[in-house]
Order: sequence, then structure tokens, then C-alpha cells
Amino acid sequence: MGKLETLTYERDDRIGRITLNRPERGNGITLAMPAELAAAVEEANLDPAVHVIALAGNGSGFCGGYDLGAAEQFGGPAAEGAGSGRPDDPATVAANHDPARTWDPVVDFQMMSRNLRGFMSLFHSDKPVVCRVHGFCVAGGTDMALCSDLIVAEDRVKIGYPPARVWGVPTSMLWAHRIGIERARRLLFTGDSIDGTTAVEWGLATEAAPLAELEAAFEGLLGRIARLPVNQLVMHKLAINAPLLSQGLYGNQVMSVFFDGIARHTPEGYQFAREAAEHGYRNAVRRRDEPFGDHGLR
Repeated sequence: MGKLETLTYERDDRIGRITLNRPERGNGITLAMPAELAAAVEEANLDPAVHVIALAGNGSGFCGGYDLGAAEQFGGPAAEGAGSGRPDDPATVAANHDPARTWDPVVDFQMMSRNLRGFMSLFHSDKPVVCRVHGFCVAGGTDMALCSDLIVAEDRVKIGYPPARVWGVPTSMLWAHRIGIERARRLLFTGDSIDGTTAVEWGLATEAAPLAELEAAFEGLLGRIARLPVNQLVMHKLAINAPLLSQGLYGNQVMSVFFDGIARHTPEGYQFAREAAEHGYRNAVRRRDEPFGDHGLR
């Protein structure tokens, strides 16, 4: 495994620790992060000494989603219509909004499906993954949490997918599998978020604790899992994941990845992109979420 830029990996006795490490950007997802995540998961799986993988985030929160507002990048070249060239960059979408031009949905699909494969490395990991979420776990950040096997949450953490309101569809689309159809509808039809206590009540998280006690709860669970032989853990995980795969998860994700690209190219999506390009991404998000009485992050 080469040098990591967006996260760290280390083995701590029987635990392989992956830590998102862009705290100054809320651990925002870049194109490098999913690939580095997959590499770290593979490192842990190939190490016979590792029994369980711990996933966490440095700084004030676990992950605020895709980092489309880095240094208010849309106030720079993007404000002049250039954009970064990434199909999920609002400035790029705004610059390319020309009725005479043809939008190729496969361009979006190729990028986002690669990101999803990185997130799903957690799901397909031979060894179980326990995710600690604190502060915020929203938008694209929820993909990593939901692809993990177990979640230990701060009781007041914000968990949700605000881009459901405009500009996104969850690519992993594990919400219904994790919390059931009705509760998935409740979150994705509104873009609302829940806290860690509610996440436990809904079956999304296995445990919730105040921030001061979160680390102890996380480490306690990791320690108990690490006591089991690797062969037992691998067999249990394969058996538990089998029903999810038989329910058509792969086809559901293919559709959702395409839908995520479409969401950026609806009339409302283009309007959001223009606002982000002209006034900054954070301002566009604020205007999106103000009618709902909250302030989400992608």
C-alpha cells in the first residue's frame, strides 16, 4: 500500500484501524478517498493478525460527504465557468448546461460507480468492520457508515442524506436494507437526519453513547469481536451478507448510481449548480435546507 493522503491505516494488535484524516475539510470525500479506503481494507484482510477493522474519522465529525466546497473552490476558476471537470462539480454542471449539448450519463456512472466500489470494500471485506460516527455523518459520508457491519454512534451525531432534497441519490442505497422500507422513505422523502439515539432505536446503530463515553463503547465492542477466531468471523460475515445480495442489492445500486447522475441534471439540479457556481457551494446548501429548518452538508 502506497502513501495515503486522505486517511491513515495502522494495525493495533488484532484491530486494523482506518481513520479518515481530512479534519480541516470535515473529512470530505475526494476522488482519492474511496480508492485509499479499499487499499486499507485489503491491507487488513491480507494481514492474518487482524481480526476486525475499525473505521473512524479525525476532527469534529466522521464525514460531511463529498468535498465539493473545498476552500469555496467555486469562487475561483469555477465562478468563471471552468469548473474542476468532475461531473459532480456544480460549477462544471453549470458551465455545461447548454441545451445544444448532450449529457452523457455514463460519464457520471463511471466516476460514481468507482467511488461506490471503494465504499463497498467495507461491505465485501472478509473481516467485520465497526464504524464509529460522531459529530456528523451525512450525505456521501453515510455510504461508508452503512457499508460497515456495525455502527457505534455518538448520541447527538447527525446522520442523514440532505442531498435527497436536490442534487443527489445515495449510491450505496443501503437505507432500506438497514432500517426498513418505511424509515428509509421517511429519511429520503424529506432529506431529514436522525441522531445516534434514534439510530439505535431504528436498528441502524448497535450502540449510542455521549461523546465523552463514545471511545470506550467503540473500543469495548472492537475488543469483544477481536476475541473470535478470524475463520469464525469470516464465515459469519459471509452468511449474514448473503440475504442482502440475494435481495438484488447490486441491481439496486446500479440504478441508484445512474439516478445520482440524473439528479444533477434535472431543472432543479441545474439551478442548484448555478447557485453554487455563482454564490458558493455552502450558500447553495444553506438556501436548499433553510425551508426545512436545518443546514445539511453533502
